[in-house]
Amino acid sequence: MYKRVRLKDTVEVPPEELGDVSPNLVKRLLQDKLEGRMDEEVGSVVSITDVHDIGQGTVLPNRPGVYYEADFDAVTFDPQMQEVVDGTVVEVVEFGAFVGIGPVDGLLHVSQISDEYLAYDRENQQLASNESNRTLGVEDAVRARIVTKSIDERNPRDSKIGLTAKQPGLGKHGWLKDEHEKQEATAGE
Repeated sequence: MYKRVRLKDTVEVPPEELGDVSPNLVKRLLQDKLEGRMDEEVGSVVSITDVHDIGQGTVLPNRPGVYYEADFDAVTFDPQMQEVVDGTVVEVVEFGAFVGIGPVDGLLHVSQISDEYLAYDRENQQLASNESNRTLGVEDAVRARIVTKSIDERNPRDSKIGLTAKQPGLGKHGWLKDEHEKQEATAGE
């Protein structure tokens, strides 16, 4: 889920920039420092939007810059347990599909996609069912539920988000559309 949050952090202003310690400079330094970073409490920092307050600078021994505490707004993406998300398949591997949900990818394990057996088709980068001829491939839109979440603040690329699409109303958008049309046709009879 995307959120707008108010945060505080400290930035180091290098000596060559000390002549103009403005909200724009502090915003740029905060963007360089924080955007793309994962935090267990606020999630992934997507964007720094507004700098509200810049504190008094602090000089530290043996450090060339001056440190300023800033109060600012940020847009974050914080996936919540059991949240239903829409995403796009970014990679298909033998054990499942990686789905881009906001600035992070979640794993939709092959066992969590369908009750049918899905075979890995390396050549076409897809998972395919022999029973229903359904396929799941790169760039397919998917609706899934977040079922596991392990955030690694030190190395965000190692964060893990587990997804499921086995519940009603979840799965590849094309499959959901087909099911909806089938239900409408059955209801009209």
